[in-house]
Amino acid sequence: MGRREQDALYQQAIAGHAAMIRRLACGYEADPDRRRDLLQDIHLDLWRSMELFDGRCALRTWVYRIAHNVAASHIVRHRRSAHRLVDVEALDTEPASVDGEAQAKHRHAARKLPGLIHQLRPADR
Repeated sequence: MGRREQDALYQQAIAGHAAMIRRLACGYEADPDRRRDLLQDIHLDLWRSMELFDGRCALRTWVYRIAHNVAASHIVRHRRSAHRLVDVEALDTEPASVDGEAQAKHRHAARKLPGLIHQLRPADR
């Protein structure tokens, strides 16, 4: 497949499925800046993948599969980088949290979140 055909197929995919890609990105990433990065990564990988698209599945299925895989990798990558390793000597210098009420509110909200998410329609999750 030539570059023109690849570009045309990508444009066709975006014209028909851009809203689905945005919804998927919103479901995977809450932070607006990271969501923009995720969308950019999805679009780049989608464009690259058009060279391999052979029509054995629907274009919608292909787009969703690529977007989902990129989003899942994005989550794994950011989850790993979110865990900050601390040296044993540095533990004494970490400030202790003294706001117990704020921590309790945070834990309460975190417990309620999965239930609220499951009340959404599957496409909005």
